[in-house]
Amino acid sequence: MQRYTAREIWQMEDCQSPRMGCNVVLGVDGGASNTVCVCIPAAMPFADPLPVLSRAIAGCSNQNSVGEDRARETLERVMAQALLKARRRRSNVSAVCLAVAGVNHPIDQHRMLDWLREIFPSHVKLFVENDAVAAMASGTMGKLHGCVLIAGTGTIAYGFTNDGREARAAGAGPVLGDWGSGYGISAQALTAVVRAYDGRGPETMLTNNILDFLGLASPDELIG
Repeated sequence: MQRYTAREIWQMEDCQSPRMGCNVVLGVDGGASNTVCVCIPAAMPFADPLPVLSRAIAGCSNQNSVGEDRARETLERVMAQALLKARRRRSNVSAVCLAVAGVNHPIDQHRMLDWLREIFPSHVKLFVENDAVAAMASGTMGKLHGCVLIAGTGTIAYGFTNDGREARAAGAGPVLGDWGSGYGISAQALTAVVRAYDGRGPETMLTNNILDFLGLASPDELIG
């Protein structure tokens, strides 16, 4: 399928012949590596697995990694592509839920909600959460009770009690708190290689493994 920008898809809406049928819900899982949007029917009994009308995938949508503008561009693109594949318009959308890494504060949520209101009609219900909330809901059939641990490019732990209280740990990005993540482990490995090269640490087989994998001749080249 040809790749269109969100703006191009929105411009095509008036010329598009939509499929008649039920309204839809858009669900977006946005992380530091990938962003996925699924389009599902809005009026249906709850089932596992849910019937998926369409799916769109793009890259990073964590605003702390790529900046707010690029993150929003990625999020809007996957939503637009999912609707295009499902032959639906924005007027067919009943609700949108963004579960995005990097949404760590009510201010982040409000800014994202304000942005979504500029894209979708006023009748659309809008929800913005951290991606850990979606990860928990996917494992509990939608009930927010328990704990979830994500260890991907970044890392975060999130928990909810039965009475609605919530708590989190880590998830503050690679500088302040992604310990145990893919980024964190890789940073430790690279630090060990540099320390060995400088003579500040023991020799490690990571040096040859990493240099061979990256096609480099010396740890000096890791800087570039």
